[in-house]
Amino acid sequence: MKKVLILFGIFSILLLSKMTYAQEEVELCMECHSDTELVSEKEGKFHPLYLEISDYKESVHGDLSCIVCHMDVDPEDLPHEENLLKVSCTDCHEIEGYNQGIHNRNDVECSACHGKHDIKSAEVIESKLDELCAACHKSSATKYYKQSVHFTMFEIGDGGPTCIDCHTESVHTMKSAKLPEEELHELCGTCHDEEVEKFEHSLHGRALTKGKFLAPNCISCHNAHKILSSTDNNSKTYKMNIPVLCGKCHKEGTKISELRGMSQRNILENYSESIHGDGLFRRGLIVSAVCTDCHFTHEIKPHEDESSSINRMNIASTCMQCHVEIERVHQKVISGELWETAPHQIPACIDCHQPHQVRRVYYEQDFTNNYCMKCHSNKDIYKIENGKQISLFVDINEHDNSAHKDNSCVKCHSNVTTRKDPICKGSGPVDCASCHEEQVDDYVTSQHGKLHAEGNIKTAYCTDCHGKHNTVSKKNITSPTFVRNIPALCEECHADINKVSGNAAVKAEEGLAEKYTMSIHGKGLLVSGLTVTATCADCHTSHRELPASDPLSSVHPNNIPETCGKCHLGIYETFRKSIHSPEITSTDKELPGCADCHKSHSIERVDRGSFRGEIIDQCGRCHMDVTDTYFDTFHGKVTKLGSMKTARCYDCHGSHNILPTYMSTSTLSRPNIVETCKSCHPNSNRMFVGYLTHATHHDKDKYPYLYYTFWGMTTLLVSVFAFFSLHTTLWFFRIMSDKKKLKKKLKNNNKE
Repeated sequence: MKKVLILFGIFSILLLSKMTYAQEEVELCMECHSDTELVSEKEGKFHPLYLEISDYKESVHGDLSCIVCHMDVDPEDLPHEENLLKVSCTDCHEIEGYNQGIHNRNDVECSACHGKHDIKSAEVIESKLDELCAACHKSSATKYYKQSVHFTMFEIGDGGPTCIDCHTESVHTMKSAKLPEEELHELCGTCHDEEVEKFEHSLHGRALTKGKFLAPNCISCHNAHKILSSTDNNSKTYKMNIPVLCGKCHKEGTKISELRGMSQRNILENYSESIHGDGLFRRGLIVSAVCTDCHFTHEIKPHEDESSSINRMNIASTCMQCHVEIERVHQKVISGELWETAPHQIPACIDCHQPHQVRRVYYEQDFTNNYCMKCHSNKDIYKIENGKQISLFVDINEHDNSAHKDNSCVKCHSNVTTRKDPICKGSGPVDCASCHEEQVDDYVTSQHGKLHAEGNIKTAYCTDCHGKHNTVSKKNITSPTFVRNIPALCEECHADINKVSGNAAVKAEEGLAEKYTMSIHGKGLLVSGLTVTATCADCHTSHRELPASDPLSSVHPNNIPETCGKCHLGIYETFRKSIHSPEITSTDKELPGCADCHKSHSIERVDRGSFRGEIIDQCGRCHMDVTDTYFDTFHGKVTKLGSMKTARCYDCHGSHNILPTYMSTSTLSRPNIVETCKSCHPNSNRMFVGYLTHATHHDKDKYPYLYYTFWGMTTLLVSVFAFFSLHTTLWFFRIMSDKKKLKKKLKNNNKE
């Protein structure tokens, strides 16, 4: 045990002495290399020789002496030669992998990645690998990598691959970016083994194995560096972008389309015009089927392959991924179980619905308008519903001059069947959503839609506003939904208490239509003919009207500024920056909005006397104490006398840009107040604006001088009047007394 301790002690002393010696040598070198102006000249260029000692000591070589790397320097013979030998890392480090890599072939030195004197550990380098590679690789590749899902996973520590994971076998064996196909698949397969295996057995994978240069690989669809998640709408594999991605090869005019083995032609064009393409491109329905829904993503196989998703035996199950009710729908024609048990005995989906050009199924050829009008042109035709006789007569001229003139009857009345006589018997109401899906979705969530769903017959339905067979475009001036006709259309219900119920009935009694007609909006529309003027539909929306108490309503107090901002954008942007905006003021108190000052249906011109007269009361609802002091001022007293020209609240504080006076942009801030007063008082100056606008003698704490002056003067006046009143009263009694004495004296004199 003693021997072990002795050996350990000797080893420790030697190690300590070596470290001390190394430290002394470093300090000796730093006598020159701590000079920030120390440089050397090579080939006409100056190279700094300054070394930051703290960087070196914190590096992995911090415990080594300088001469470990710079072996041609003799510490005993300084200063050393100016041109030293190049440092060789191979003396300590095995770099066989580096010698085989592309960095060695391009003369990239170790210091490019590891640094010179501030050599970092492998852990530090790997944590900042993206920045390190980007220092040399300034192309778009590194920029795209930082946008990729791989980099996102790497940043959050979820095992995302870095540059060296794809470009090396080991850390130093960097490979060329142009990898052979088999190596590329092997590389992607290290993480995505299931997807790669499916791809290799697919039509694309087999073509690639045979050396077909047109066949796509992983990079063709996913990119090399800008690999984005399929949920990212910028990704080539995002569902909305899939048809465009596949269409780069599978569209007319490409080399793929010229191959004789391609049985389908005009694939992309047909898809874009199909019901699937219409749903995706025109309606934005991301649930619409795209290429990968039918052909799958990585295991694309020809339809002749029995394991293919589009093989005749499998096509029904493929379609049923989306069309889950397909069996129930088609049971009118076939027995549902045959889809699975005997698909060869019945038509497959593609027999009726051609691949890539699937259309809506209409019966226009058999059931033309003339076919329908054989019955419905009869003015005496009717049906009995809930004990009421309902006419089924249709004026075909109304239809032929309507917005739907190019649509046949069965496009709207689609629930017809030859199994009934007549074919339209029990077909039910028209579903407008088949064409106007967005509008119907809005209607269903609206107050009208909810009441209609509850069976309220007074509630407006599609046909109440748009008509039935005489539907006219809203651009047509004869249409009920033409902008000038909208107030009259809404008035049909909302001005008649018998046609509405609940809250709407209360408002009907208040005369909404009359208020709107007399408002600035109503006069602009109905008197001046300005069709850009706001109507009911502009504020309440056309199909999604909701009560003001609903947070989703366009006229909810929180949403009113944004609703008004659709027309009054400049005012809305100004209001958003004011003290009344919830974006600026955080409070649990109610903040005023447009309707609080301007009202809702009876909006007036702001330059009219009635508005100016009422605005003080409007402001006083919240600022009661300030309003009271206003009436103590000259402005307030003149206002009480009926003057409409006197300054009101918004003349000084602004209307939509109200801000605290301490803010530089406030109309009452020190830099702006003179100009504000000049709008009424042209000769205003800094002395003039010293006038205290809301000063009151009732506030001792805020205006003590005014308070004590008021009460001092009041006391003085009362005292003076009291003194002279007493004096006059006493003087009166004195006069009366003197009169009596004088009378008595005169009387005595007369007796004498």
